[in-house]
Amino acid sequence: MDTAGELKHVWVRRQLQDLVSSTLRPGDALLGERQLEEQFGVSRITVRRAISDLVQDGALVRIKGKGTFVSHGLVRSTLHLASFNEDMRQAGFEPSTRVINVSTAVPPAAAAEHLGLAPDEPAYLVRRLRLANGAPVSVDESWLPPRLLPDLLSSDLTGSLYRALGASGFPVQQAEQTVEAAAASEDTAALLDIEPGAPVLLFKRRSFTGTEEPGTPIEYAVSTYRSDRYQVSMRLALG
Repeated sequence: MDTAGELKHVWVRRQLQDLVSSTLRPGDALLGERQLEEQFGVSRITVRRAISDLVQDGALVRIKGKGTFVSHGLVRSTLHLASFNEDMRQAGFEPSTRVINVSTAVPPAAAAEHLGLAPDEPAYLVRRLRLANGAPVSVDESWLPPRLLPDLLSSDLTGSLYRALGASGFPVQQAEQTVEAAAASEDTAALLDIEPGAPVLLFKRRSFTGTEEPGTPIEYAVSTYRSDRYQVSMRLALG
């Protein structure tokens, strides 16, 4: 690519950044590529590259079949043990929670094994939609042992679940977590306001209470995050 083409791309990106910050609001649609091509007097390739850069930066988000929209913000989180509310506030967002379902049910095998439950023994299921600045970020599914938390279902679960566990005498003090790429199911996609099959980040966490190894299992959680609104960062050093 020649230097002039690169300068045009940078200029268009800056124009779009100014538009996003000064005129448009989160959730607003961006003009179509043809309109932007005519407005800025540049090629379609230049427009697409500028938009792609802003999507990568988290300023814009593409929704298949609908267009390109101003993002509600990209949450960048370091890998550490914290509640969703603490994580969001540390990133500069205002967290909120909508409880989807609180019930007693037979958990999947991985959750039952972690919690030490017998086959077909029920556990508490707490399923919640987590939001940052009013925009959906994740769907959290937590399985918890009724024998240790008999009063949990009567607690206020719109706040921090970790705080509720701590108030019950079983604070989360250790956790093992994996992160993998996945495709959003139809049900989860509807809650996160994305297309079914859209890429998401799947966090699976085994939490323990107690400071001594290995600790007492207290929660098995699966959290599904919008990949366009949540990013994991980490600091690495050579040993």
